[in-house]
Amino acid sequence: MEHLEAFQAIADANDDNRAAGTSGHDASVDYVEGILDAAGYDTWRQPFSYERTDFGDSALQQVAPNAVDYVLGLDFFPMDFSGEGDVTADVVPVDVNLTGDHASSSGCEASDFTGFPAGAIALIQRGTCAFGVKADNAVAANASGVIVFNQGNVVPGDDRLGLFGGTLGEPVRTIPVVSAPYALGAEWVGIANSTGLEMRLNLEAEVVTVETENLLADTPSGRTDRTVVVGGHLDSVAEGPGINDNGSGTAAILETALQMSELGIDPENRVRFAFWSGEEDGLIGSSYYVSQLTSREIKDTALNLNFDMVGSPNAAYFVYDGDGDAFGLSGPTGSAVIEDVFTDFFGSQGEYTDPTAFDGRSDYFGFINAGIPAGGLFTGAEGIKSAEQEARYGGQAGIAFDPCYHAACDTIDNIDDDALDIMSDAIAHSTLTFAETTSAVPGTGKGKGKGTVEWQYQGNSALR
Repeated sequence: MEHLEAFQAIADANDDNRAAGTSGHDASVDYVEGILDAAGYDTWRQPFSYERTDFGDSALQQVAPNAVDYVLGLDFFPMDFSGEGDVTADVVPVDVNLTGDHASSSGCEASDFTGFPAGAIALIQRGTCAFGVKADNAVAANASGVIVFNQGNVVPGDDRLGLFGGTLGEPVRTIPVVSAPYALGAEWVGIANSTGLEMRLNLEAEVVTVETENLLADTPSGRTDRTVVVGGHLDSVAEGPGINDNGSGTAAILETALQMSELGIDPENRVRFAFWSGEEDGLIGSSYYVSQLTSREIKDTALNLNFDMVGSPNAAYFVYDGDGDAFGLSGPTGSAVIEDVFTDFFGSQGEYTDPTAFDGRSDYFGFINAGIPAGGLFTGAEGIKSAEQEARYGGQAGIAFDPCYHAACDTIDNIDDDALDIMSDAIAHSTLTFAETTSAVPGTGKGKGKGTVEWQYQGNSALR
């Protein structure tokens, strides 16, 4: 909690955020590095840069039948490779399905736009085909803009209700294209089909170069051919201080490192504590780190432990589904062993866990792509807590695990002490377990090596 209070103070002094490339992130790196240097760790910074598209004065507004302003990052989000533009027009739903299983091929066929009025804003439902296909069909039908709202169905391991990020793929389109949550989309469909709906969609894009860095800290001893990488992202979104996302994970990692030093633990395997940057812009820092490893260095990486959001105020205790038995998306060989270490720990404490999918939404992604076993913990983001989870963990069903996810209210008051307490114990337990022995983890003999792990900015890939 002292580290979280420090992160909050840093955000307070730096425009209320700790986003990559800002003074708030720089101060966060300085804080963590100073503590680890004093504790005897070998620290080093890994600088990198990338281009990011910022949408400054962008707006989405209902003009008629009522005047309503919607919030960027909460109610709508620009899609990668969207065009710019400021349009006010009627909104026309395109082949949507709001009933039953919500099966949708909305906007996937040119014929979906038969009779579409030129100059209208196309309201399209997620489903079946790529977002780029939907946008291109709308452009061909002379739409002035596109809103793609979430599908509204249930897909294990994926959020088909809330706001989502997406990419159209190259090239940049000639009209503005944004995403929206299912509930808003369904509301707009109802209004458009009854009284008619007029909206203003304005996107103003600016490409900026972000200069930032990862911070790495190695134990002074331990086998370098069995390196255990324990990581979480240090950057916040620009909208807030990011105390749960991901001050919580990095604070727990930092305190684990300090306790290992204070207790004089001399690990059998080197532990590399990693504080990634650029996660909120698309897992940039961790992906860059993996891309710079040689084939030998990948083989010498025993595993990756990832901790991203471990203090959610309406928490559940999620463990990454290493063996794939819950979601069918297993990690590289050895990931099941990591999952077992976590579930055994929580079982020993008389606590439940739920699996969460390896869906590519956090910094383990570059590691599993390189064939490195991975695992980690998570207490929930914008997903909705179920009645069963309320019975298991307390809290409140029917609302988000973290209602302040990616928002200004993700402050020091947005932390559940009990969740952070047990998650911190699990982080320390797993770190020490794999620091002392990795014999049960098969390793990464098929690592891809430098140059074969793709390194390029994908833009908000964590939210696809």
